[in-house]
Amino acid sequence: MSRKEDFIAHIDNGYASKGDFIQVGAAMLEGETMTNSFIKIPLKTLNRHGLIAGATGTGKTKTLQVLAENLSDKGIPVLLMDLKGDLSGIAQPSSGHPKIDERHAKIGFPFEAKSFPVEILSLSDQDGVRLRATVSEFGPVLLSRILDLTETQAGIVAVIFKYCDDHKMPLLDLKDFKKVLQYATDEGKEEFKEAYGRVSTASTGAILRKIIELEQQGADLFFGETSFDVNDLTRIDENGRGYINIIRLTDIQDKPKLFSTFMLSLLAEIYETFPEQGDSGQPELVLFIDEAHLIFKEASKALLNQIESIVKLIRSKGIGLYFVTQDPTDIPDAVLGQLGLKIQHALRAFTAKDRKAIKLTAENYPDSDYYDTAEVLTSLGIGEALVSALDEKGRPTPLAATMLRAPMSRMDVLTDAELKELINRSKLVPKYNSVIDRESAYEMLNEKIKKAEHLHEKESEERVNTSKSTSRASTRQNPIVKVLTSATFIRSVFGILKKVIK
Repeated sequence: MSRKEDFIAHIDNGYASKGDFIQVGAAMLEGETMTNSFIKIPLKTLNRHGLIAGATGTGKTKTLQVLAENLSDKGIPVLLMDLKGDLSGIAQPSSGHPKIDERHAKIGFPFEAKSFPVEILSLSDQDGVRLRATVSEFGPVLLSRILDLTETQAGIVAVIFKYCDDHKMPLLDLKDFKKVLQYATDEGKEEFKEAYGRVSTASTGAILRKIIELEQQGADLFFGETSFDVNDLTRIDENGRGYINIIRLTDIQDKPKLFSTFMLSLLAEIYETFPEQGDSGQPELVLFIDEAHLIFKEASKALLNQIESIVKLIRSKGIGLYFVTQDPTDIPDAVLGQLGLKIQHALRAFTAKDRKAIKLTAENYPDSDYYDTAEVLTSLGIGEALVSALDEKGRPTPLAATMLRAPMSRMDVLTDAELKELINRSKLVPKYNSVIDRESAYEMLNEKIKKAEHLHEKESEERVNTSKSTSRASTRQNPIVKVLTSATFIRSVFGILKKVIK
């Protein structure tokens, strides 16, 4: 058997699948595509998370698009974080191209153009379904970790939540939280001291500064009602295809704290909401996080620990997480070790540091008798990648340089008119885009303070009136004293005295 025949048998055996799968391309050896030696990823292992990495311009976004399309076709809903704004074209079919047909002829199956069911979501004022969450839903622990608070400050946040629970005051937005924080060290300090202990002004000041920092990144738009129901991410269309939910994030690329806040809250909500899945054969939902380094950039140790914990636990709920980034070293080792599927596009070696990074990246992949992994990493073309997945028994598949299939949908953005039409057809926009500002902690405390001030004014007025009445009473003469001190009485007494003396 020749080396080529041996390689084909090696790939075909390693990527054989008895269950359902998605097909991402065909294996390559020494630059030649092995037609019909398909690289298949079992649906069963897609909740084991994954990584799509590679230098700029090597095809990461198109690979993300291919995976999202194929998942949708299998009835699996998808959530995409679109930081560069180039994924909305999934809602329209590809216009095709001779080079696409040529690529698919090499892979071994014909190209098919398709559009997919898409929902456009937004964290900001951009058009789309508004994503919001209340402060109460975050809870004291998660909020403290996002704000990177000390243990003492986190304790105060817990007290604030307890006070609001005890007094049935909803914490809906940051305005509510700031109001209770201010109340705890001002008008309500005695009330807090008696029920929960003294609240330090210095600590509340530090917490307030952290909240203002979060607000400056746009978090005031995120916190509030109507809260987004994560079950709406799992919709299936009338043709049995999963919705591809695209979150437009082009305006928060320079706001890593807001991005990590949103991501952590979303993952925590999904984990709390979704039931344990068991072995169902496919994931319930797959999330793709583009520009994943933004989640970990400037993240505190507590926040990183929270993310790592959720990544480890959330797959039991049937959720797959896929991180898309330029360099695998952007992902913490504790998270990287949890990623079952790795699709590594080309890396470029311009400096000694680059060459060292490539060597480290190569060590993340299984050894191969057919590839010098470090060398292949620098020679891959656009739309080619090293693939390492898990088979149906959870074992690593053979490392395969792969010619990846082309996206079936448009590899470009929607026009403004197309985007507007898509959003106008949405069934979720009416549900989530109306602004609600019901009575919550801010209004309830303002009313409480107003009543207290009114009562204080009334008591002060009563004290003044009482004081005036007492003063008037003290200057009014007793009738007996009045008689005894009258001029007539005195003259009479003196007259009697004179007669006695005589």
